[in-house]
Amino acid sequence: MMLSYASYLGNNAKHLLRSTTLLAGLLAGTAGHAQTTPPSLPPPMATDATGPLLTPDQFLGYKLGDQFTPHAEVLRYAAHVVAHTPSRMKVVRYGQTYEHRPLEVIEVASADNFGRLEEIQHNARRLASLESGAASRQLPAVAWLSYNVHGNEAVSSEAVMQVLYDLANPQDAQVQNWLKNTVVVIDPCVNPDGHDRYANWYNRVRNQNPNAGPDSWEHHEPWPGGRYNHYYFDLNRDWAWQTQQESRQRIVLYNQWLPQVHADFHEMGPNNSYYFSPAAKPFHADITPWQRQFQNVIGDYNRATFDKNNWLYFTREVYDLFAPTYGDTWPSFNGAIGMTYEQGGGGPAGVRYARTDGDTLTLAQRIAHHHAASRATLQATAERHDDLLREFQAYFTNAKTKPGGTYKTFVLASGSDPGQLRMLTQYLERQQISYGFAPKKVKTKGFSYASGKTEEVEIMPHDVLISMYQPKSTLVKVLFEPRPQLEDSLTYDITSWALPYSFGVKAYALAQRLDGSGPTPSTTVVKGSAAADDKPYAYLARWNNLQDIRFLSQLLQQKVKVRFAQQAFEAEGQKYAAGTLIMTRTGNEALGAKFDQLVRAQADSAGTVVQAVKSGFSTTGHDLGSGSVHFVKRPNVAVVAGPGIDATAFGEVWHFFEQQLGYPITVLGTEYLSRVAMQKIDVLILPDGDYTDVYPDRALESLRAWVRGGGKLIAMEGATQFLANKRDFLLKTKSADSVALKKAALANPYLPLRRYGTAERENTEDKALGSIYRVQLDNTHPLAFGYGDTYSALIRTPISYRFLGKGGWNVGVIKKNGYYAGFSGSKARKQLTDTFVLGEQDLGRGQVIYLADNPLFRAFWQSGKLLFGNAVFLVGQ
Repeated sequence: MMLSYASYLGNNAKHLLRSTTLLAGLLAGTAGHAQTTPPSLPPPMATDATGPLLTPDQFLGYKLGDQFTPHAEVLRYAAHVVAHTPSRMKVVRYGQTYEHRPLEVIEVASADNFGRLEEIQHNARRLASLESGAASRQLPAVAWLSYNVHGNEAVSSEAVMQVLYDLANPQDAQVQNWLKNTVVVIDPCVNPDGHDRYANWYNRVRNQNPNAGPDSWEHHEPWPGGRYNHYYFDLNRDWAWQTQQESRQRIVLYNQWLPQVHADFHEMGPNNSYYFSPAAKPFHADITPWQRQFQNVIGDYNRATFDKNNWLYFTREVYDLFAPTYGDTWPSFNGAIGMTYEQGGGGPAGVRYARTDGDTLTLAQRIAHHHAASRATLQATAERHDDLLREFQAYFTNAKTKPGGTYKTFVLASGSDPGQLRMLTQYLERQQISYGFAPKKVKTKGFSYASGKTEEVEIMPHDVLISMYQPKSTLVKVLFEPRPQLEDSLTYDITSWALPYSFGVKAYALAQRLDGSGPTPSTTVVKGSAAADDKPYAYLARWNNLQDIRFLSQLLQQKVKVRFAQQAFEAEGQKYAAGTLIMTRTGNEALGAKFDQLVRAQADSAGTVVQAVKSGFSTTGHDLGSGSVHFVKRPNVAVVAGPGIDATAFGEVWHFFEQQLGYPITVLGTEYLSRVAMQKIDVLILPDGDYTDVYPDRALESLRAWVRGGGKLIAMEGATQFLANKRDFLLKTKSADSVALKKAALANPYLPLRRYGTAERENTEDKALGSIYRVQLDNTHPLAFGYGDTYSALIRTPISYRFLGKGGWNVGVIKKNGYYAGFSGSKARKQLTDTFVLGEQDLGRGQVIYLADNPLFRAFWQSGKLLFGNAVFLVGQ
């Protein structure tokens, strides 16, 4: 039987008796995203400091663990604690969520160190060689504790209140002693929107006396659940990419502190016990021996507490340290000891849950475990602070002077699309990664990301150079490595992510160190309108990236008539590829002088270069008035959401339109989809999901009729699987090779005899764990306008479709040897050979677009977004 929280507190009773503005410029920092600047934030709430410091129970009016506490109340308690401890604590509001909930941290130090917080903050950056000045290892270490990144893992925001009380309680001599050597930064809730979605639902549906039975309503969270943020993104997969508002704001403050220890508090299934470090394999090769060792050290501190209380736990299983996306790995690649803590419970657990082992798991017990792990982490930090600061400094010193890995310089070719290049350099700036520019032409050998081979390469003046001789070189290596070294296939996230593929830029990796002292070229900054003529015949804008999609979407909303070229042409000495946007004065007469103002203003806003031309004549190719130049109709776009739909896949589409394009989209719920008047919709997007109940036979026939009548259907991932093999849809799955299977069975009759203990590892044979494949493109089709002959896709599930037959267009396919990087099992590689990936078919007067792979994955795969923009705006026009 698990020890109760009351018993735990009884056994440990002796331990329990600067408002600032950081938002300026934060939300303008992510290139590739239309920014919605929130209103100015009020300062953190104040509270009356009269009366005694209250325990969480006394303040809330109920026992901690009796119910879930709304985010506002958690912050109110934090304000109460800070008000009673003004010489040792302060609240820093660092941002707000999409739903305008405050994001705050509480900074905690001893009275002696509290007045030196700014000095300690600067010292961490000096230890990391990111700031000039003398560094000292005599100052305290910094531990950052992050709670509740997954909203329905809500025990974290309950436990943090007890942690705050401990830190404020002057009677807790042990904690006060730790604070002599430790500054603590506490984020009580990384994901307030998700937390309140869960807490409000649970508090509404729970029984007055919580029902522990797993069948009870209170253990069955409805779609989409509270795990994700407002746009249904998993914030624990966003640490490296920072596509979400919460992540971008948090990372600014994190980089100001650069903690030596970062602990991330989570929950897992309710029938599990508790997980703490050391982590499981695979460890990324750039997790240092010291970081691995200190994982064991902190694990020992936790083990001592858990053993003393007879609490069950496990280590070295499931939770690896490989992909840079997490709250343990990204801090680790920034010099910290990054750790995940996982408590059994999560959304299904509620306040009480009847486990399969016969015990009842309570919220109070879950709080006790996270509370104990928090204390153990702070104790380890305090008692080993000398070692932490020494190794933290050594980490960055070695990174700067003796960088690891084969490659010493990464090159981004200046000949790449300037918009994509600018997005990538802006990303590097947010990561505090330095870069320079090549001063002259250099011929050398290097690894080409395009060919996947080491070959002769030519570095041109103004190419972007990222040197490994800098403090953040470990992070550089991790983000740019072409093929990450995977020591074990049992990992639960993507296994390849190299930035040149993600951003779709031409790049090289060199074994030599190059001089990056060249001047900053003006071409690296995407300028606005290049128009010199007051009233040109037309404006032309190349079609290459997300900024160009945003430019088009804004023009359409401003009622500017836009056309695009179906074929390449040359005008006034410049070449333009298929997909080029054309804004002629003819057709826009109603706008008058406002026409020029709108085009130029939207070009400046989107970061798109437009070229003014004085004539509609093309020296090669079709003239601007040709029938091959097609009008872009402003589409009325809708997306399906609700039960059956993958929440994150829907969120990626929703976020793309609202935050990246600023284009209106209608969200249609699956529960009323059959009653929607579809004639109002031009484009319908079906994100990944199971559509069996969404489109039963009669509803599917209505969908066919809508397409035949002129609708455009975009089916993604699971939606393509649903449509495959159905009447009128050309997409067909590849059948299993029954002859080959029979031959294999005859050749080896013992093939079905598998070992139970190795079954999990054998099952990886048919998985593609975020691996990169080269997709061959037909870039004469509008779905691939703006691309070359290939596209690097991040494949997460095997795709196995036949090529489309007559009436369809195979725009993107994987042929033999398409695999490039990341883990892809042997069976998965066979499936991903000679398979259809994306394409289009005409159905009546409408179109069906199949995207078997998701080009919007987590919003960080920048190079895929133009494909999706083509599908929405250009195909079928």
